[in-house]
Amino acid sequence: MSSENGKSSSALNIAFMQRKFNATFFLPLIVLVIDLVIHLNLPNKQGFTTTKYYPVLLEMLIIIYFVLLILSTKNWRLLEKLSEKGPLLMAVFVLLEIWDVVTLKLKLLPLPYFPGPDKVLNALFTDWSLLGLSTLYSLRLLFTGYIIGALIGLVAGILMGWSKKWNYWISPLLKVVGPVPAIAWIPIALVVFPTSFWASVFIIAIAVWFPVAVMTSSGIVNVQNAYFEVAKTLGATQKYLIFKVAIPAASPTIFIGLFMGMGSSFLTLIVAEMLGVKAGLGWYLTWAQGWADYSKVYASLIVVSVIFSSLITLIFAIKDRVLIWQRGLIKW
Repeated sequence: MSSENGKSSSALNIAFMQRKFNATFFLPLIVLVIDLVIHLNLPNKQGFTTTKYYPVLLEMLIIIYFVLLILSTKNWRLLEKLSEKGPLLMAVFVLLEIWDVVTLKLKLLPLPYFPGPDKVLNALFTDWSLLGLSTLYSLRLLFTGYIIGALIGLVAGILMGWSKKWNYWISPLLKVVGPVPAIAWIPIALVVFPTSFWASVFIIAIAVWFPVAVMTSSGIVNVQNAYFEVAKTLGATQKYLIFKVAIPAASPTIFIGLFMGMGSSFLTLIVAEMLGVKAGLGWYLTWAQGWADYSKVYASLIVVSVIFSSLITLIFAIKDRVLIWQRGLIKW
């Protein structure tokens, strides 16, 4: 009887999803086709030569989404995913065409500050080598500063959370130095460090150190005493209590600190790269703005958004794997 109820419920769910499929799943595809028709047939008013990058992008999106629709008829998870993301994709495609219409087609927003998507895509593809090199320099600077800041923050947080003696000395430093914006240390960093690269690393490390230290110490302080009492009765040493009890129990809070530190490093990176480094996305932004080439400015912003969003997604993926019992508690 229960199996029959399960089968009937599954059949009802499939029927419901099929009705929902007919109602909403084709809307993003329809919007994409409308975008392509408008771009190809509405005359341009912005005075520059267009490329094939934007219409090719729309054609590729149409093909990809159409293939996904076909595959979703036999894949329940893909069907559910498209059902969830369909309205959002439709809104994105609508905004994309509004951008194209108000810039390239109607010239409601002036050049050079508001280029259309075609010109931005052209900048992405024609200047990919310099953008790629700048991205590599930015990642090198970001990871160097983030790793140094995270390690110092973890050590400081563990010492503060575990030892009242260490907390007595580190806590005042944290309260005085931590709240100061990282970019406020730029004049001192330029004087103290021999190169602009290490001055930038220092700025990023300062931005990361504060949230990681605060969240790590808070996590260790809030570990339940019962965990330590049980471990002590089994003969645990102090080293064991720190590395096998306190840190694992505080790991959810530590990951929050690492996430906050990554966000702070993003905010600081672009400013840090304006200290005189010879490459990087911050340098690229300044260089493109100096030439009033705002298509390259927007292209670099797209690259920044994709890379930084991917890195934060990676942190959350690691968190979900390490802290499997807390999967989905904090989403990105």
